[in-house]
Parts: sequence; structure tokens; C-alpha cells
Amino acid sequence: MSAEPYYQDDLVVLYLGDCLDPALAAVWAGADVLITDPPYGIGYRSPSLHMSRGKWAQRKDGESSVSQDEDTKTRDAALSLWEGKAAAVFGSWRKPPPVRPDHRIVWHKTNRGNLIKTAPWASSDEEIWIYGGGWTGPTCGSVIPTGEMRAGSAGLPKKLGHPTPKPVGLMELLISKAPPGVIADPFAGSGSTLVAARNLGRQAVGVEIEERYCRLIANRLSQGLLDLGGKPANP
Repeated sequence: MSAEPYYQDDLVVLYLGDCLDPALAAVWAGADVLITDPPYGIGYRSPSLHMSRGKWAQRKDGESSVSQDEDTKTRDAALSLWEGKAAAVFGSWRKPPPVRPDHRIVWHKTNRGNLIKTAPWASSDEEIWIYGGGWTGPTCGSVIPTGEMRAGSAGLPKKLGHPTPKPVGLMELLISKAPPGVIADPFAGSGSTLVAARNLGRQAVGVEIEERYCRLIANRLSQGLLDLGGKPANP
């Protein structure tokens, strides 16, 4: 296939398709910094019930799953194309990273997390694996809290229409410390990496396999305004 953009502006180019397709891989893998939230390989299903208009409602199937998340094959194949350049990759403790990271950051979701059915705790963190050199900026702690709402009708997933969106402020923090060059996100999802890159004046290239999310990303980018989409509690 030829790599024809789904959306393009002065800073961001978005493609619809599988990031492992050779034509698309040749585009995103040629960038300089990888900032991505790949499928974790955990068979993610968001809670079957969610709060809607003050009542618990059943989620639709399309709201509850992540494409290519049955195992880590897609994640690992994509990361193998990156060849040791600077990268920040989201992950879960449930599945180890394919390559030992140089650093590990914890994203702490200070607002309500998903309840763990077998224990009196809530799931409120994810890992971010840092690879390569050239990262810069003031030193900060390895735990990054964000205070955006995660659940209910006012939550970020419901607001954006994606089951696992990342806050734009969190992505901006990562990008602000990244080496110079073009940002790549081969698992663009809700588009927060691309929006954050645009907000910071960085060039970026993204790939998303589901057209409904490409439409979401294109809509966010075409608004022409800074899309805040959630800020870190203590950047």
C-alpha cells in the first residue's frame, strides 16, 4: 500500500492502518523520538459497568476493548523496529517490557481508578519505560501524578470516546524532556501524543489502526486550539 495521510497539517501527519505494514513502518520508524501507548498484551476490558447520568449502565463492547491487545506480539514487533533510539513507552506490570528500560516512570492516576474485584484497592497506576539518551530538562521525581477524572460521564474516557486515553499534559511533560526531532506514535489511540506535540510546536507522525479513532484524532487536531485534555497534578 502507499502511505497516504488520513490527516495532515503543518506539524502533524496521521495515517490510518497497521503500524507494522511495511509502507507505514518506513514512515514512523524513521522519526527521532518514540512516545507511544501500545497495546499491553493484557486483553484489556474496561469495567462492564460505568456511571451514566447518575446510574450504572452497561458498556458497549466497542467502548471496552483495545485492539491488538490479546498478547504482546504487536507491541514487541513495533518496538523491534525502533532500533535503540530514544523512546517513552507505556506499559503494565502485568507484562514485562520486551527490552530492559534505562529508566522507569510511574504514572499515578490520583483520581478514581478501576476497582480490583478480588481486593479492596483500585488500579491507579501505569508504567512508562524510558529508553535511549538525549533526554533533558529539570530533574523531577519518577512518579508523575495526574488529577484528571477517569470514571463517570465527566471522565476523560467518556469525554473523548476512547477506553484508555492519556492526559495531554502528561504527554507534554514527556515530550518537553525528549531529544529534538520528529515525534512518532505508531499506536495513536485517542491522539494525545499528537495533540501534545502540536501544542509544543513539535513535528509528529502517528498511525492508528481503527478509523473511528482516526476521526477522533483528526477532530481534536483540526480544532485549531490548544487541546488541554488533562494536566499533571504536579508537573
